[in-house]
Amino acid sequence: MELGFVGLGKMGLNMVKRLIAGGHEIAAYDQAPEAVRAAEAAGARPAATLDALVRLLRPPRAVWVMVPAGPVTESTVASLSALLSPGDLVIDGGNTHFEDDIRRAQALKARGLQYIDAGTSGGIWGLTEGYCLMVGGEAEACAALEPIFRTLAPEGGYLRVGDHGAGHYVKMVHNAIEYGLMQAYAEGFELLNESRFDVDLASIAELWMRGSVIRSWLLELAGRALRADPKLSTLKGYVEDSGEGRWTLHEAIDGAVPVPVLAAAVFTRFRSRQDNPFGERLLAALRQQFGGHAVRPAHE
Repeated sequence: MELGFVGLGKMGLNMVKRLIAGGHEIAAYDQAPEAVRAAEAAGARPAATLDALVRLLRPPRAVWVMVPAGPVTESTVASLSALLSPGDLVIDGGNTHFEDDIRRAQALKARGLQYIDAGTSGGIWGLTEGYCLMVGGEAEACAALEPIFRTLAPEGGYLRVGDHGAGHYVKMVHNAIEYGLMQAYAEGFELLNESRFDVDLASIAELWMRGSVIRSWLLELAGRALRADPKLSTLKGYVEDSGEGRWTLHEAIDGAVPVPVLAAAVFTRFRSRQDNPFGERLLAALRQQFGGHAVRPAHE
């Protein structure tokens, strides 16, 4: 099948490689010329502009957008919609907010274009392991793209989960669960690291991968990281978030659904990015005020 692909970053380029290996014809574009050259080396047809990408494709065209969520995705989809023709299709595989999907699908439909939101999980390992795809959109449009989805996904790793927005909604919750799982592993291994016992954390992670009820791919990756750097001394405990955890909390609050674990995981990431925060300085000040408790001066 023929597909245009926009966005050749860490995931996008590997997706292009997997599609080419699966026999698909890919035309590729990225703002970075070196990324386009890498895609060309893998067998893709290079495009220097979005307009050139569209002209490389035969109608009805399908273009996969794999760029950062937010303004970049918004402008890319808008630019594509001005270049495409009725009957063409846009797939957004990034981490877009599901409400944006619903709005874009309606706007593109007015121009005769179809829109699919494809929540994509797999990270940099997707090239070899495949990508889990959570797809939202009209059933007929999704069915037309199934050769692409089935090539990208491992066996059983693709599902149309509902109409426009459903794909990214499911991916949003998926990422929030990921936050909670990672936080649980982080806290458990910190306790082990601080315990009275001289334990080999990497070996424990590998042990738990053998039949334990908490085995997972994340645990396997934790073991790999600990084997390479047992004290993680080359890293700083600074953890970013890409937005999906926040969106999930907003949804939970709007629906009065309790998600305390997910909330704690998100807030812990916020805390990791602070240095000597005001709130904790106030705690120290209050203990000193009411009880004369010792404090540490800022210059220590």
